[in-house]
Amino acid sequence: MNATKRKGLALFILAVSQLMMALDYTIIFVAMPSLGEDLGFSANHLQWVVSAYSLAFGGFLLLGGRLSDLTGRRRMFRIAMALFGLGSLLGGLSDSQVMLVVARGLQGLGGALLSPATLSLIMSNFEEGAERNRAMGVWASMGGVGLSLGLLLGGVLTSYVGWEWTFFVNVPVALAAIVLSPVALAESKVPSGKKHYDAAGTVSVTAGLLLLVYYLIQSPVDGWLGARTLPFALLGAALLLVFVVIERRSRDPLLPFRLFRNRSLTGASLTAFLFSASFGSLYYFLTLYTQGVLHYSAIQSGLSFLPLTISAFLGARLINVMLAKAGVAGTIAAGMGLGIAGFLLLTQLSATGSAWGILPGTVIVGLGQALVFTTMFIAGGIGIEPRQQGVASAVITTGQQIGGAIGLAVIMAIISARLGTDATLETMLPADLNRAIHTAFVISAVVAALGIAVAILVLKRTKPANLGDAPVTAAH
Repeated sequence: MNATKRKGLALFILAVSQLMMALDYTIIFVAMPSLGEDLGFSANHLQWVVSAYSLAFGGFLLLGGRLSDLTGRRRMFRIAMALFGLGSLLGGLSDSQVMLVVARGLQGLGGALLSPATLSLIMSNFEEGAERNRAMGVWASMGGVGLSLGLLLGGVLTSYVGWEWTFFVNVPVALAAIVLSPVALAESKVPSGKKHYDAAGTVSVTAGLLLLVYYLIQSPVDGWLGARTLPFALLGAALLLVFVVIERRSRDPLLPFRLFRNRSLTGASLTAFLFSASFGSLYYFLTLYTQGVLHYSAIQSGLSFLPLTISAFLGARLINVMLAKAGVAGTIAAGMGLGIAGFLLLTQLSATGSAWGILPGTVIVGLGQALVFTTMFIAGGIGIEPRQQGVASAVITTGQQIGGAIGLAVIMAIISARLGTDATLETMLPADLNRAIHTAFVISAVVAALGIAVAILVLKRTKPANLGDAPVTAAH
């Protein structure tokens, strides 16, 4: 196989992998009412179908990034794909609540190992400059498109073949990627003789992140200062402080803090946090609106997100033009600005409306989503040493995962305080639920505005030229 064909196949595998992970984040939303009914989930327990995935993904990302750098990105890619595929298979075969939640956790673990490996493989399989940036653009855009497409595909599969197929659909993709990766992907890792696994740092940060994410997930249900939640936050924070101390003393740390001297990586991580805290909640609340307020079926709900999917795809095609004209900061700021406009339009949704009501807002949000999601990963790769690409990408994705958990937790807390009720959104009357959804979109608009500030203040020095022919230097 010649080099051009190999790189084409490599990009296809990596892009499809990113699409699969993004799909898996949202595809479950439309299927949840059906699987909840079939397996007898209560309203409070049903959240763990989503939370188990987020908990494992967010908790193991930094470990996944370091293992990717040390043991080999291609090897970790295959291991992660196997775990993700196994979790998907078990999810589709689940006949109990426990089995399904465990399967979702296994998918999350696979995703935590897979995400940094895929981005690192792009860095090692494509040359610096235009070739690599084109590949990164395709890879990242598949993530933005996948978030929207997941809702549509989830509705179609749930309606016509059953919720189980929202899991089974991943299995052939995982198998194909495992088989093709040795042919298409060149291996890369830290040279032998320099490996150091930093066991103490790995244990402390992984345990700390797991406890913190659990606290953020469970507090809206059990209370922010309750005995069933607060100890997890305190212990998690303590472990993260221990992690900082360990890393400062380690000769080869899991997370070199000098990476954060790189403005692009710091800005990309903050952007990922704010992006997920705002745009990331859109899918959950739009699904609640279409199914809980409008009482749409799974297929009707899925089809109502088709304009969002199309606009996200079109937005991804504008990336290169935007980067050339506005640079990283301008592109992210524009995307966040579109998000604000879309969220504010969605605050006009009516409890007696229709799918046409969500059309203007979702189309605008889809365009903005594509600009931000793609560009934040491009920015995060600038100025990072090849041997640290795995952990750097894990930092960005960790920001994304933590941002999503904190964003949703804050929105839920504000909704509960404003409405003066502890009722779950799934059990609210349509009119109350509609008001709660309006509140969520207002908060999302405010968070997106913070994203504009980060782009201007932190990323403004990143020029379009850095994305093309400028050499990539180490961040010290």
